[in-house]
Amino acid sequence: MPGQDREVVVGLDNGGTAINATVLDSAGGFLVERLLETPSRVGEGPRVAIDALADSFGRVLRLTGVSPDSVRAVGLDTPGPASADGVISSRGAVNFVDPAWRGFDVRGALAARLGLPVTYNNDANAAALYAHHVHFGPDAARRSSVSLIVGTGLGGGVIEGGRVVRGAAGMAGEFGHIRIPMDGLLADGQPTPVCNCGLAGDGESVASLTGIQKNLLPYWLTRYPDHSLHTAGSAHQAATQVRGYACAGDEMAMEIFRQQAIALGRLFTIAANFLDPDEYFLGGGVVEAAPHFRDWFFAEVRAHTILREEQAMAAEISLVPDLDMAGARGSAYAARDWLISQGQPVRPATLLFPGGTVADRGRRRAADDLIEDFPSRGCPPCP
Repeated sequence: MPGQDREVVVGLDNGGTAINATVLDSAGGFLVERLLETPSRVGEGPRVAIDALADSFGRVLRLTGVSPDSVRAVGLDTPGPASADGVISSRGAVNFVDPAWRGFDVRGALAARLGLPVTYNNDANAAALYAHHVHFGPDAARRSSVSLIVGTGLGGGVIEGGRVVRGAAGMAGEFGHIRIPMDGLLADGQPTPVCNCGLAGDGESVASLTGIQKNLLPYWLTRYPDHSLHTAGSAHQAATQVRGYACAGDEMAMEIFRQQAIALGRLFTIAANFLDPDEYFLGGGVVEAAPHFRDWFFAEVRAHTILREEQAMAAEISLVPDLDMAGARGSAYAARDWLISQGQPVRPATLLFPGGTVADRGRRRAADDLIEDFPSRGCPPCP
C-alpha cells in the first residue's frame, strides 16, 4: 500500500462547520492535493467535536494509504480566542457556542484521544505559517513575516525565524485588536466603529465581515437610501452580499471596501515600524474574489501601507496561497517543526479506531473519561 512505511504528521484545521485534513510526509510533500472536509460538529459540544476530529484523522490516513503507526504528531488549529496551549477562552468563542467549550483544552483532549503529541495554533497563525513556508521555502527558518487574514473577524500572525510568535499568553499577532487612526478613513459624520471585543477603532471593527455588518454598512446605507441592500433581509445577509456588489462596481460597496483596505494598510504600517518583517501576507475571502476586484483591493492596501524606502526594497505584500487548505497545511508544518525541535524520535501510537483491540477500546474509554473531566484537569503539554 502506498505510503505504508512513511513517517508523517497530520494537520487538522477545525472550523465552525468543517474539518479539513492533510498529511505531510518526511520528504516535505503533502499527500492530499485538495480540500478533504468532514463536518466539525463543534456546535454539539466538545465530546462530539473530539469524535469528529478523530474520525477526520482516521479518514485522511485511509485515503492516503498511511498506517496509523507512521504518524509521529498531529497539528491542530481552531478559530480563537484560545491560549497558546489550545484552551478555548473562558468567555467562549464565536464558533464554539456550547457553554462546555468555555475553558476547554481542545489540544489536550485530542492528544488524549489519539495517544499522540498534538501541537496547537489558532487558524490565522496556521495560515500565516503556511504562507511563510511556501513563500520562503528552504529559507523560511531565516525569515520573518506578518499576515492579516480577513474573515468573520480579522486574524493575524507573526512568524519569526520560521516559527509562530505566540507571546506569554498566546495572544501575540492579534492585529485585529490594535487601534488604528481613523482620520482620513471615516467619512464625515461616520461614527467611530466599535469591535465586539469592546475596543473602539481597532482593525477588526473595520476590516472584517462583522465590521461590515455592525459598523460600516449601517452608516453607508444612510448615505444611499435607495440601495437594494435595504431589502436584503437580515443585517448578516446584507453584509455577506456587499462583496458581490463591490465586484460589480457598486459605488457604495466600493466605499466600504476602500475603508477596509485603508485599515489593513495602516495595520501593515504599524507592523513595519515594530517588526520590520521580510514579507507581508494578506488573506481571506476578499482576496479570493473576482480578479479585477482583488487587484483593485490589493492596490488600495498597498497604497495605504507606508514603508520607508529601505523597507519597501526589502519586503513586499503578497497573497496567502491556497487559503482553503492553508490552515491544515500550516498545522502540519507546526507539528513537523515541533518534532524537529525535540531532537529525539517520538514513538508513534496506535490509532484509536472504534471497535479496535481491547487495549484500544480501553484507551478510548480513558480518553473519554479525560474529556469528561475537562477543563478542570486538563492535559499536560506535548512531551
